[in-house]
Amino acid sequence: MKFTKMHGCSNDYVYVDCFSETVQDMGVFAEQVSDRHKGIGSDGAIFICPAEGADCEMKMFNSDGSYSEMCGNGIRCVAKYVYDNGIVDSKDISILSGGQIKKVHVETGPEEVNDLTGKTYSRREDGMAVNKVRVDMGEPILEPDKIPVMLSDGCDRVIDHDLFVDDSNYKMTCVSMGNPHCVVFVDHVGTVPIEELGPKFENHVCFPNRINTEFVHVLDRQNVWMRVWERGAGETLACGTGACATAVACILNGLTDDHVIVHLKGGDLDIVWDKSDNHVYMTGGAVTVFEGEI
Repeated sequence: MKFTKMHGCSNDYVYVDCFSETVQDMGVFAEQVSDRHKGIGSDGAIFICPAEGADCEMKMFNSDGSYSEMCGNGIRCVAKYVYDNGIVDSKDISILSGGQIKKVHVETGPEEVNDLTGKTYSRREDGMAVNKVRVDMGEPILEPDKIPVMLSDGCDRVIDHDLFVDDSNYKMTCVSMGNPHCVVFVDHVGTVPIEELGPKFENHVCFPNRINTEFVHVLDRQNVWMRVWERGAGETLACGTGACATAVACILNGLTDDHVIVHLKGGDLDIVWDKSDNHVYMTGGAVTVFEGEI
């Protein structure tokens, strides 16, 4: 089976082109190939599949084999893959993920030589390749029962809400961008004991489908630092949907403007919450690392 290793802001996945390959059990495959010692090594696996009503479908599985509805960094790489490999010719691409179609626009330039392999991977005759992707991530979901977040006080939005973890009270703001997120503001992201706190947030009784948790430090009205604990994967170097949820949470709490640069361990993401259509737009890079066969 052929595969492609790609990353967006160092959030890396093994990609399988299911236009030409067949995978019997995607969850088991994802768990096996994600192992960084015995497998290829990744945060999970993403399968690029044919779709009705869209150019393709993205099926994403975490490194523990669990399914995830959406991946912001992953969808940018999917757009790069289908354009660079000639599966689509338009720079405006529709991708189905988690039952929802996302509209994606790609920007292209000369294909750069990969630092590790010395190769280029674009198969387009003009030699151009995707180097930046803008994704319409849709409307943020704020209703607790749709995120979902189980609370007893009947609030209609979870903004700066108390959450007790190990007898400590954290202020959380919860947003779904197709998958659930809990954003917590801290003084210093570097000192957060994320390996200890992450699993406790992820599996908290308030989150019936588990949760992705973002620990965020606001630098100014346009810039924030973020670390993320992803359900089913642990701490990753970046999370696209988490960056979108973070921007929404910052704006809801009056901490930033509507245009935010989210700085992550793996790189930066440009996030805009456009109030005119209530959609969140994410712009960032996508990189092909190498191709292989397993």
